[in-house]
Parts: sequence; structure tokens; C-alpha cells
Amino acid sequence: MIQAFAFYLFAVVVLISGAMTIASRNPVHSVLWLILAFFNAAGLMVLAGAEFIAMLLVIVYVGAVAVLFLFVVMMLDIDFAQMRAGFVRYFGIGLVLAVALVAEIVIAVGAWSAGGVDLARRGAPVDPTIPNIQAIGNLLYSRYLFVFEGAGLVLLVAMIGAIVLTHRQRQGVRPQNISQQIARRPQDATRNMRPEIGQGVQL
Repeated sequence: MIQAFAFYLFAVVVLISGAMTIASRNPVHSVLWLILAFFNAAGLMVLAGAEFIAMLLVIVYVGAVAVLFLFVVMMLDIDFAQMRAGFVRYFGIGLVLAVALVAEIVIAVGAWSAGGVDLARRGAPVDPTIPNIQAIGNLLYSRYLFVFEGAGLVLLVAMIGAIVLTHRQRQGVRPQNISQQIARRPQDATRNMRPEIGQGVQL
């Protein structure tokens, strides 16, 4: 009984928060509704027995991505009049994409109602008696080890590329000398001038 109540509660809140994410006029409010949707989706994943996915939703999406969206939106100087003009301009394209997504959802629900295809057992057979997180770990570090390491290598290359692009030499920007910063002593950082009354400080 409590499982059914929790499922319907989480599902209703996810649907409402997802709709409010799209319908909110204020971008900050949209991000807050998105965070609420992520939290309730994590609750649904816990009910489904996918604890690892629930943890990823909270740590990665809420703790990093959504908070980053919130900071970016709050720091940007958004022109709401220009935003509404762009909405009217691309309304046709957005409507076509929305219809396509709804059609995909209807097809997916129909396939699920017909019984679905058990691709998980054939693609990644696991023992149903072991926990969800342990099963994912066993697959990542055994059958899909090279794919997992390849994904890590791609992320490493992307991180190095971002660092190289950030630290390139640009005109008018002084380069950072890390060794000079580390070797600086505290007594060289500040000076006590003790100026007399009525006299300014000479730099």
C-alpha cells in the first residue's frame, strides 16, 4: 500500500514539476522546478530498485548540472522581451519537435504495453540476487572494462582541451606565474606604512 502511494506521489510531482519547468516565465523558477523533478525521479528510481541511478540523479544532475544552470541563469542579464521574440520566431520548429517527442512516447508506451523486449538480460546478463550497484560494478569492470576506460579517456581529453584553450596566450592578459606565487612570502605581501595624521599613503 505504501509503495503504491509513494509511486503515485512521486509520479504526480514529477509530471507537475516537469510541466512547470516549461511553463514558467522566469528562468530561475524553471531551474528550481527542474531540480524538484530530478529529486522525485530519484525517488521513483529507488522504488524501482535502481539505487545507483537514483544516486546519480541527486549527485550529478541536482548537485552539479542543475546548480550550474541556476548560477548561469542568475548571472546572465536576460532580456525577456528578446526571449519572447525568439520564442515566437521558432514556435513552428518547436511545435514539430514537440509532436515528434509525443509520438515517440506513445510508441514507447505501446511497446511496453505489448510486453516489451527483454534486451537487458541478453545484452548484460546479471544475477538477479545481487544488489543493483554491485551488478553495475561487476559489468563495468569486467565485460565493459575497455568501453568504460575509453569513456574516461574521452573525458580526460576534453578536460585537457579545455585547460589548453583557457591558458592560451592572449593579448592584454598577463600570464599566471605559479612558481612565483608559491614562492611569495607573507611579509612581502603586505606592508605596514603607519601614515601620519593628515598625510596620505605613498605607494
